[in-house]
Amino acid sequence: MTRQSTYKSAAPFVGSDFDDGEFEQIRLLLLERRGFDLGMYKDQCIRRRIASRVRASGMLSAADYLQLLQQREDEIDALLAAVSIHVSQFFRNPRIFALLEAEVLPGLIRRAETRPDRTLKVWSVGCAGGEEPYSLALLLDELAPAGLRVDILGTDISAPVLRQAAGGYFDALRVSEVPEDVLQRYFASEGRGFRVCERIRRQVRFAEHNILSDESQLSADLILCRNVMIYFSRADQDRILERFAATLTPQGVLVLGNAESLIGKAREAFSPLFAAERIYRRR
Repeated sequence: MTRQSTYKSAAPFVGSDFDDGEFEQIRLLLLERRGFDLGMYKDQCIRRRIASRVRASGMLSAADYLQLLQQREDEIDALLAAVSIHVSQFFRNPRIFALLEAEVLPGLIRRAETRPDRTLKVWSVGCAGGEEPYSLALLLDELAPAGLRVDILGTDISAPVLRQAAGGYFDALRVSEVPEDVLQRYFASEGRGFRVCERIRRQVRFAEHNILSDESQLSADLILCRNVMIYFSRADQDRILERFAATLTPQGVLVLGNAESLIGKAREAFSPLFAAERIYRRR
């Protein structure tokens, strides 16, 4: 008689309506094992993402899936990746990058040149596979004068995603917005994709970071946090924006996603620079 797998169920999980107790157990397990709190995110969205992972693992119920999580570290990592947002491209929303190149970065560069450390600090929040911070590195490689140090930090909550980002390898779809001359100058064709050249990779550092729960001593001239806050409650969005205001240097710039905007006390901390594109300057 063939023994059935401990983890495989007879039929796939088909819904996201597991009870609050099961959700809380999964939340606590992720918090304990990875320091990530599902409770920070909008409930319905997260339940759908957990359900997709339950189905992918072949579990029949959330209870079965919880047992799997308790015994398999690799499945915890898979769930963490599933509940995080990792969809991106180089130069995503080209209008934003055009404004950064022509209107935003030149002024930030001039201010950075007047400081003793001559360093321009950029923070890409929720950087996923690294497309955004590398896009910024490509822009600044063209714009930054000799003698200016550029420090670009990309953060995300998923360590596996960050490890992949640090390698700088991307499939053809993810570099589809990169101009051909830039692709030839800064990327090497490798297999079915492209790898960012080592010189650009050295300009970007990656770190695991939770924007809501992790304390930060960062200072930044430019923060990009696009399409991340939409997954948080309004109260938590307010807290995140307060942190960004405290992190930015005077006259520093914040870029949000198209579906995001300033709320609460942040309206007093920032003034619109390009309101339609959700680009704001710290007062």
